[in-house]
Amino acid sequence: MKKANLDLYTDYLLSTFGAATATGLSDMIDGEVSHDQITRFLSKQDYDSKDLWSQVKSTAREIESDDGVLIFDDTVQEKAWTDENELMCWHFDHCSGRNVRGINMINALYYSNKTSIPVAFELIKKPIQFCDLATKKIKRKSEITKNELLRNMVETCVNNHLKFRFVLMDSWFSAKENFNFIREKGKHFISALKSNRLIALSENDKNNKRYVRIDKHNFSEQDTVQAWIKGYADPVILVRQIFTNKDGSTGNLYLICSDLSCDYNAITTTYKKRWNVEVFYKSLKSNANLAKSPTRTVRTQSNHIFMAICATFKLECLSLKSKLNPFALCRKLLINATRAAYEELQMVRASA
Repeated sequence: MKKANLDLYTDYLLSTFGAATATGLSDMIDGEVSHDQITRFLSKQDYDSKDLWSQVKSTAREIESDDGVLIFDDTVQEKAWTDENELMCWHFDHCSGRNVRGINMINALYYSNKTSIPVAFELIKKPIQFCDLATKKIKRKSEITKNELLRNMVETCVNNHLKFRFVLMDSWFSAKENFNFIREKGKHFISALKSNRLIALSENDKNNKRYVRIDKHNFSEQDTVQAWIKGYADPVILVRQIFTNKDGSTGNLYLICSDLSCDYNAITTTYKKRWNVEVFYKSLKSNANLAKSPTRTVRTQSNHIFMAICATFKLECLSLKSKLNPFALCRKLLINATRAAYEELQMVRASA
C-alpha cells in the first residue's frame, strides 16, 4: 500500500462534505492525481484487518496498558440504492428494527488511557444464496458467523501482543463459546445478558441443573452475586443496573464478569467504556463519509470502508493533538470551507 495514496484518500474523506468520488478527489487537487489513479488504488488489492493494524500499531503501543479493554460491536449502514452483492445485501438493523440493504461490519475498538482506536475489523459478507421455503424468496447467508469472527479477532489481538484485561460485549455476543475462548486466551470478559438467560445461584443448583431466568431472581441493585450460566462451567459475578426512562418506566441491565475479584463499581465503571464504540461508529458514519461512495464492486466498496476506518482513526489522532473532539474538529473544517466558499462568491459577484 502506498502511504501517499492512503493519506490523500483519507484526508479527502475528512475534507469532503458530499459524495466521495475519485473525480471529486482529483478535482480537489487540480488533477495532480487523476481519477483513474484513484480508481486503480481502490481496485488493486484487498485491504483487511492486517493492513489496519499496520496503520495503528505505533499509536496502540503508545497508549496501551494492562488495564486496557477490547470492545466489540457491530453496526449496519444502510445503502438502499446500491446494487446488491455479497457485501451490500440485507441485514437486520437493531436500531430501526427492520431489515435494510447496506453494509454490516464488526469492529474491535481498543480503549486505553482515555483514547480509543480501531485495531481490527471484519465485513459481513453473504456469498451463499438460497431459497427460503416459507417465503419462496432468494436470500443470502454468511459462511462464518459473527461470533466466529469475534473469536478470530480476539485471537489476532492476542497474537499482536496487544495489552488488555477485559473484552467488553453486549448481549448479542454473550455466547458460551465466546466466554470459553476469551478465558482460554488468558483474558477476562464483561458482557451484558438478556433477562431470559438461565442461571443458578449455587454450585449445588448448577450440578442439579436447577436453572432459573435472571429476571426471576430478586436481588437488589449494587449487589454482586456469584452465579453459574447454563452451558458455561465457570462461576461469574452477576450485577444489575436499574435505569429510569424519560416516561418514568424502569429498565434493567444485567452484567456478568469472569473476574471474581471485581466488585459492583469496578464492573459497571469498566462496562461504561463500551460506549466508546458507539461514538466511534457515529464518527465513522458522520465524519468519514462511510456511506457516500458510489463504488460498485465488492473490492472497491470494501476498500472504501477500510479507508473510512483509517480516516476515523486519523481524526481521533488529530483530535488528541488539537484538544478538540472529532465532531468539533469536523465542524471547524465545515465552517472554514463554508467561509471560503462565501468569500469566493463575493469575489465573483464583485467582478460580474
